[in-house]
Amino acid sequence: MSETSSSLSPAALSPATLSNVARPPQPSGFSNALVFGWRAILKFKHVPEQLFDLIMTPLMFTLLFTFVFGGALAGSTGDYLQFFLPGILVQTVVFNSVYSGMGLSTDLSKGLFERFRSLPIWSLAPFAGLMVGDVLRHLIAGMIILSIGLVMGFRPEAGVPGVIASFLLLLAIGFGTGWIFIVLGLLIRAPMTVMTIGFTFIFPLVFASNIMVRPETMPGWLQAFVNNNPVSYMTTALRGLMAGTATGGEILLALLAPAVLTVVLAPVVLWLYRRDQG
Repeated sequence: MSETSSSLSPAALSPATLSNVARPPQPSGFSNALVFGWRAILKFKHVPEQLFDLIMTPLMFTLLFTFVFGGALAGSTGDYLQFFLPGILVQTVVFNSVYSGMGLSTDLSKGLFERFRSLPIWSLAPFAGLMVGDVLRHLIAGMIILSIGLVMGFRPEAGVPGVIASFLLLLAIGFGTGWIFIVLGLLIRAPMTVMTIGFTFIFPLVFASNIMVRPETMPGWLQAFVNNNPVSYMTTALRGLMAGTATGGEILLALLAPAVLTVVLAPVVLWLYRRDQG
């Protein structure tokens, strides 16, 4: 008991004594990023209802389009599922990217980023949490859709290596498209407005693509758009990876839009964040 009292005595905590104690090393930017990544994981634990939209929307699309339209579009639901499931994976990742902007907008509207800016941390560490949340959302939704597809009869001809390569491509797509909505989240402090504007931009790209139907069935003017739509490039590459027929050119075309978005918008995100910080 006396030893404890001695360690907490005013003499032991005097400025002279404390001045001789070495400061702990400042956490690295990587450590800061890990902490905010863990924060993103905890959001799934404490706000499980966010998984409802994440899972139910692509699940309903998969079931409805396969069983309602599959026979008319491909002759059988099994053939249509082979064609459609890689496309619904791309659609899900693109749609889920909206949540990056919504989460950022929510944090900004609550003043959390003002608190983050006051901490002695790497200033860009909070964005790491957004990226971790994105990866988790994409993986959870993708695994659920793939599992349902396998139960329904989908068979990736390239096997496990093809599935792994497909998911890596999906994560790259999600990473690239996420920058669009992070910019919106920094500009707009109303999460529902971010979602509305985001889906207004995304819907024409997703539905005017080769995700659900083959472009050959469309009018000529629409075929020209669909064939050059970045979402169509992504879907074609993913189908090829699942089937084991993807070419290097198809994969590069699929990665072109995410790469351009990252190169162009990442500096914009940093500028907007540091502008507000100033």
